This record gives sequence, C-alpha cells and structure tokens, in this order.
Amino acid sequence: MSALRERFTALLRRLGATRDGTALHDALLAAWSAPERSYHDLRHLEDCLAQLDRAEADPATRDLVEAALWFHDAVYNPRASDNEERSAAWSEEALTAAGVRPEQAGRVAGLVRLTAAHGPAPDLAGRLICDIDLSILGRPVELFESYQRRVRAEYAWLPEPEWRAGRATILEHLLRRDPLFQTPSFQRRYEPQARANLRRALGALGPAD
Repeated sequence: MSALRERFTALLRRLGATRDGTALHDALLAAWSAPERSYHDLRHLEDCLAQLDRAEADPATRDLVEAALWFHDAVYNPRASDNEERSAAWSEEALTAAGVRPEQAGRVAGLVRLTAAHGPAPDLAGRLICDIDLSILGRPVELFESYQRRVRAEYAWLPEPEWRAGRATILEHLLRRDPLFQTPSFQRRYEPQARANLRRALGALGPAD
C-alpha cells in the first residue's frame, strides 16, 4: 500500500497538484478494495498500472493515462449503467480540488469516459487507456479464464440465461472490432491471443441449461 501511495502522490505532483493527496489516495483504495468486487478490484488497478509501465508513451501522456486509470473503475456497481460517468465526475472534482488545473482534470475525466465503450479514441492517451483496460482479453488462457470467473462472480445475482445472453453480445461485439486493440504495441502483444480467447469463451457459453 505504501508503494501505491507514493506512486499516487508523485503522480499528483507531476500533474501540478497543490494540495496533499493522501486522503484522496485512501478514498480511492477503499473504493477499489470493496469486498463485493471480484474482478474490478485492486488487482485490476495494479495490473493496469503495470501495463502502463510497459507502454510506449511520452511522459505527459503517461501521466494523464495513469491518473485516468486510478479513477476508471473507482465507482463500480454491476447493477448500474453509469459507473464510468460517475467515476469521471469523481476524477474531475477530486483532481480540481487537489489543485490540478481544471483543463488537466477535464482531460483525465474524458479518458475515464472512454472506458465505457473502449474507443475508437481520438488520441494516443485515449487509445492507450482503452488498450490497457482490455489487455486482459489477450492474456494466457489460465489468466483469461480467471478473469471470466471473477466477472461472473460480480454478476452472481444475474440468472444464468440472462448472463449468457448478455455476455455473448459483449464477446461478439469485441470480436467484430478489427483491430481489437488500437495501438501497434498492444496489437502485437495481445491481438492474436485475445481473438482466440474470445472465440473460445463465446463457444463455451452455448445454450443455458
């Protein structure tokens, strides 16, 4: 936790914040650590940050994307349809309150909003956050299957036929995207495996019992 706190406070300084970010960091970590989360949890945030660390981007772009990653699933209720909008609103309000320039806070909020549909994005920062958020789709089979189980756990309240129908719609939409990832490095690293994972997951859904 101390490493994450140091990373977050250093990020705020680079963004020009004029106020201490400890309370905001703690509020974000509390949100990401809510017990009802199975996939959209602290592990997902840490994985996204690790993906960013490997990405090809200039420092200014990287900082905007990192700020957006901290907030992109900060509000998460699987029964709601406005999570990204509420997360974006929190980011803009909180970063402005921390002393980040309003235009910078607004850009971060715009990046958070992109994660609702994942593109196409108009600039590198937008393409990068979308690719990072979707990168789990292109991981090795065992990690992808773990992701599938953890997402299903967040929707445990949804009856199986409804889950299968809704999930199939999402997987089919992703498979129709060509390319799935928007940046060359993520295409090289994850596109073939992601397509294989998605086709297998879609086939496994089948008709509900």
